Amino acid sequence: MKKRILSAVLGAAMVASLLMGCGSGDSSEPADDAQATEDNAGDDAGASGEKTAKDYKIAVVPKMTNLAWFERMEDGVNDYNDANGTEVFYGGSPEGDGQAAYVETLISQGYDAICVVPFDVEALDPVLKKAKDEGIKIICHEASTVQNMDYDIEAFDTTEYGAHLMEKIAELTDGKGEYIQTVGALTSISHVEEADGGKAYADENCPELKMYGDKIISDDNEDTAYNKVKEALTANPDIVAIQCAAMSETPGAARAVAELGLKGKVHIAGTSLVSVCGKYVEDGTVELMSFWDPALAGQAMIELAVATLNGTADENLSIDVPGYETLTLEGNVYTGSAWIDVDADNVDDPAYDF
Repeated sequence: MKKRILSAVLGAAMVASLLMGCGSGDSSEPADDAQATEDNAGDDAGASGEKTAKDYKIAVVPKMTNLAWFERMEDGVNDYNDANGTEVFYGGSPEGDGQAAYVETLISQGYDAICVVPFDVEALDPVLKKAKDEGIKIICHEASTVQNMDYDIEAFDTTEYGAHLMEKIAELTDGKGEYIQTVGALTSISHVEEADGGKAYADENCPELKMYGDKIISDDNEDTAYNKVKEALTANPDIVAIQCAAMSETPGAARAVAELGLKGKVHIAGTSLVSVCGKYVEDGTVELMSFWDPALAGQAMIELAVATLNGTADENLSIDVPGYETLTLEGNVYTGSAWIDVDADNVDDPAYDF
């Protein structure tokens, strides 16, 4: 499943999304065009005898609530509730290190399913085991290695996504020089997989493109990313590119590059949102910004929770959420085709104004 998607596929899919320059990507339609389900979806499902989200008590818990990324996810849950007449709960800890304790408070509240984007898999897993022991279904996102879950759902294969970003870096640098990678935390499994996918692409395809040092840990904080990237760039003038995994890292890296007068000399490809990083894409400091819509990811988790509770989650599962209609199941991890590429040519597209 760890195959790269050809750039031709990217071009065909890109009306709704996506990412890369020597490579590939899959895409989803903007959330504004489809909010996961139509207003009468719940009524139709109920008429067929299959339970819907109206019939279950479901919670969605983000990594943390104080990031624009997860504010967007909350918008998606609210849109889902408005469209379906449901009362799916959205809430969590402002900081990631409070997430496990927060989830533990939900266990005794009668939830049928808890959907969670883990901040620290190691800390959260024992709490999820408690939840499962109580009969609660656990759906994860960005956490394919969680042990105590029913299913994980991913917008795309994270290793493939990382290779996609590195492919763009290889194009921008002619495959030569040194690069650095940033991740929110070494416990953020999707970030590590993404970085490793990028490094594997460079190692295999660009022997003159070398990684400098170890992964830079940003704690999902823009200022931390700025300071650590600036330190690395100052220490090593041979750095020509930066691959960023966390949303907050890409603008932090861009600030460092701009402040040091290295725009156009040090190339950046990373994950972020237009609301957070669009100005750096517009001025060319960031040459590729990619993301998936967290609003749709939240809705996809809810739909997967319902299917799991109904006993209909299998290899033929299709979810009525853009980018997740066609899913690949490997073990207990579902993978969709929902990433989005933004560069200077489409950063002003109103569909990505979040």
